[in-house]
Amino acid sequence: MGEQPLVRWDWIAEHLADPIGTRLLEHLQLSLAPLLIGLVTAVVLGVACERWRWWYPPVLVGVNVVYAIPSIALFFLLLPYTGFGPWTAIIPLSLYTLAVLVPNVVDGLRQVPDHVRQAATAMGFSPLRRLVQVEFPVALPVVIAGLRVAAVSTVSMVSVASLVGLGGLGQLILTDGFRRQFTTPIVVGIVLSVLLALLLDGLLVLAQRGLTPWTRDRGGAARRATARTDGRSRT
Repeated sequence: MGEQPLVRWDWIAEHLADPIGTRLLEHLQLSLAPLLIGLVTAVVLGVACERWRWWYPPVLVGVNVVYAIPSIALFFLLLPYTGFGPWTAIIPLSLYTLAVLVPNVVDGLRQVPDHVRQAATAMGFSPLRRLVQVEFPVALPVVIAGLRVAAVSTVSMVSVASLVGLGGLGQLILTDGFRRQFTTPIVVGIVLSVLLALLLDGLLVLAQRGLTPWTRDRGGAARRATARTDGRSRT
């Protein structure tokens, strides 16, 4: 790549809207769609595996087998059926998220104490209402923890989609940068990929804090309980 500077700021200023902004938007869309599809599918599979526990081993083996297939191989296998469209990336990436999300959904639901389920049933909750209002809120911190891992890995894997012409920041890194021996698009693509992963992870942390406020005060509650216990012991 000769003696060119690592980053040419004039190139960034001239191409901020296109291709940098365009590729960033494509990357965001290709990252969010698999996460949403994977989350909905994982919740359905996780609830089914919790209700009928013999389902869990074969489902877990299946999602792990899919996860072991290289993403670029799945992209090329789908090309004859989906063409050079977004579904060529969305379908494989959605399947990959299941390997992380399904075990987390199942683990989260299994953390619900039996006496809580029995109390909800005794209060007249239907199975669906019990799932939505009692079981899933308890499982939510574990589910969001898995979603954070899936979000970061999906943002990383979307870059590979550019090899089959699906755009995203991988287009900057591989096509505009590597093939042209031009380092600036490579640096821009890497930095934006990392920032996008951190942004999604941060938003999920905020979502968890908003949806499960009791998890933030666990330490404080424990300290208050200890203080009350100490106070009673001293009196």
